[in-house]
Amino acid sequence: MTSERDPQLYVNRWGDTSDPTLERRGIRQDACACFDQSRPHPRARVGFHTERQDTSAPGWLRLLELIDEAAADGREEFRPLVELSAEERRQIVTLPPSIARLTKVKHLVLYGSNLVRIPPEIGAMTNLEEFTPYTSYRLHWFPYELTRCKKLTRSTVSTRALFGNYKLRPPFPHLQPSLDSVAGLATGELDPRRWGTTAVHRCSVCDRPTGQAGLQQMWISLRVASDVLPLLVNACSSACVAALPGGAQDYIPTPHKGGRVDQPPSDGD
Repeated sequence: MTSERDPQLYVNRWGDTSDPTLERRGIRQDACACFDQSRPHPRARVGFHTERQDTSAPGWLRLLELIDEAAADGREEFRPLVELSAEERRQIVTLPPSIARLTKVKHLVLYGSNLVRIPPEIGAMTNLEEFTPYTSYRLHWFPYELTRCKKLTRSTVSTRALFGNYKLRPPFPHLQPSLDSVAGLATGELDPRRWGTTAVHRCSVCDRPTGQAGLQQMWISLRVASDVLPLLVNACSSACVAALPGGAQDYIPTPHKGGRVDQPPSDGD
């Protein structure tokens, strides 16, 4: 959705994921204080969520099973959170790389999730037509690889929760300096506080393995389906950065490193 007012919870709007009583208690989703999502008072600096996924948690193990089932039966709609308890949903802060196997899924529903990041493997979901992470208030950005989902035409995103959104214009986290070589950098075990993600294996633009080149992180805001989304690019070279498109209208027009960058005025109420 391209505009919202104060965040609120909607019960069972998309065959929803949770018990209404638990929703009101906030048990299914941790609090987020990265920036005020109701008023246009952007802070001078924001950062990434630092949580790492506990791969031993019951919710994570169940999610892996659900992805296996969905890949095996070729379903076109995937709503994994409805199969998890409220506590199990809180345990999920990212999605596993195995979502790349969901090539038949047309609608991915992550309503009210506790996600803080989505892996680049979502770009392999080539039949994805609709994406619904609505009321996932801790999800502030998306991987550039989402643009590989060429059939994606509909999205429902809580835009006030996004870095650089046009209602509030919160800032973007400052990205690390560009590297001409990743020699000496454990790209499979990155610190999300610094890099936003825990692993970078391939270039977001050309899909080349990053181990063969460098790493240049950039922000770019693009219209993806129904919404303008802040996308994190992990490029392998300056050439790949130069190949990026211009930013969406009324957003920063070029790729940037975040931090103290000039943004167009907000459209806050």
